[in-house]
Amino acid sequence: MKKPRASSFCLAFALLLALGILPALSLAQNRSGIVGVWEGTLDPGAQPKKRIVVHISAAQDGSLSGTIDYPDQDTSGIQITAITYKARALHFESSSIPALYDGTMDDANSQITGTWKQGVAPLSLVLQRTP
Repeated sequence: MKKPRASSFCLAFALLLALGILPALSLAQNRSGIVGVWEGTLDPGAQPKKRIVVHISAAQDGSLSGTIDYPDQDTSGIQITAITYKARALHFESSSIPALYDGTMDDANSQITGTWKQGVAPLSLVLQRTP
């Protein structure tokens, strides 16, 4: 009659292990939708339009990082210093420019519509996933 206890212990251990792994898998799946290269165009009105490319990657622990490029100005690798992505909402900041972006991912995970804030006036910025 002692065998059911060992079996119960194994079942409880397996359940605890699964509960610990499931949130990590969910987090990884949530992050995978945002990982990639995103491109858009800033239109500051009186100034020339400026293409922007945002590179977002995820570490094994699920944390996000990224860089910003301005191809028209031959500038690349500007570090994103803070980035979050949760429930289709993306927020990132770069203290070296300084700038920030808040946007929302579409259902197809192919476009982020949001606002770029750098300097005085916020600008609309739609980022498209690039292949």
